[in-house]
Amino acid sequence: MYTELFDKTSFETGSQIIRSKTKEDVERALHRASSGVSLDFDDYLSLVSPSASSYLEPMAFLSKEIKKERFGNIIQLFMPLYLSNECRSSCLYCGFSYENKIPRKTLTEEEIRKEAEVLQSKGIRHLVILTGEDYSKTNLNYILRAISVLREFFDSIAIEIYPLDTDDYRTVIDSGVEALIVYQETYDPEVYAENHYRGIKKNMRYRLEAPDRGGKAGFRRIGLGALLGLSDPLGEMFKLGEHAKYLMREYWQTSFQISLPRMRPAAGEFQKNLPVSDRDFVRYLFALRISFPDIGLVLSTRESAKLRDHLSFLGITSMSVESKTEPGGYSNSGALKQFEIEDDRPVSDLVASLRRSGLDPVFKDFDRALLFSKEIL
Repeated sequence: MYTELFDKTSFETGSQIIRSKTKEDVERALHRASSGVSLDFDDYLSLVSPSASSYLEPMAFLSKEIKKERFGNIIQLFMPLYLSNECRSSCLYCGFSYENKIPRKTLTEEEIRKEAEVLQSKGIRHLVILTGEDYSKTNLNYILRAISVLREFFDSIAIEIYPLDTDDYRTVIDSGVEALIVYQETYDPEVYAENHYRGIKKNMRYRLEAPDRGGKAGFRRIGLGALLGLSDPLGEMFKLGEHAKYLMREYWQTSFQISLPRMRPAAGEFQKNLPVSDRDFVRYLFALRISFPDIGLVLSTRESAKLRDHLSFLGITSMSVESKTEPGGYSNSGALKQFEIEDDRPVSDLVASLRRSGLDPVFKDFDRALLFSKEIL
């Protein structure tokens, strides 16, 4: 399990290692990348470091070239579908947190179908389903029933729900789900404990090991991420890169993607946000693209339209669009949002913007029949 590697280097030590990188280290990494040499973890840390902040232009150029070489001009589009805002966990930064006295809602099968019809009418074929962390209101049987409804409308379904055991992940895969998304929120054990003090989610190690269990279960794709703004971003980037490198080696038949969501306003009184500047944010994205050329990079509607337009051809491979962060949001349920989004453009506007930039927005990028090709052979 990744937790064995996680324990070997503390969060604080990881941050210090990154801060110790010099401009010479950055130049060495960029020279190796420009020469077509595969970068090692030390090179990645150099590109993440503050010393790389004056090298954004060559990093952007490399990121753009690598993305075009490995992924072409495509940007895969998807939409999130929140099934419930019921939650028994206390996460201070989240609008769904148990302590927040908000109207709670879990969609019925009829309401799920109504949401699916709206999304399908917009052309969406890739879907991410999300819930709060309430094992009673949105138990596995509920999730499986929802998937059964949604498979009628979408070619690709990913889950971003509470962590499950390996056997339950296998059951979810058998039901038609092809991807697992588990954002660690923060890799800082102290900050994690401060912000998660009730419910299953307070068990940090169980969450850390969820991608391992997903890899063992056989998901086609697994998504990772850290919520920037909770703790030292350099420590987050050390651990996130370490985690990704481990998983790619251990579960080589699975494809991986990374997202770097930044804190956004949400219900509650959370005030401990550590802002990450746009300049630092794009440096982290470029470092990931250059160091992990085959990994998918996701950019969410948490970011502004202007920033998303600029980054769309500089390494990003996937973008959410027209997101609603409340259950029933697409059919106007009136439920509370998990957080506020920044880029609220409709699908048609984002598609037009991407095409003006010479990019090819894609609504469907694989055929389900391919998932069973090994069995056929």
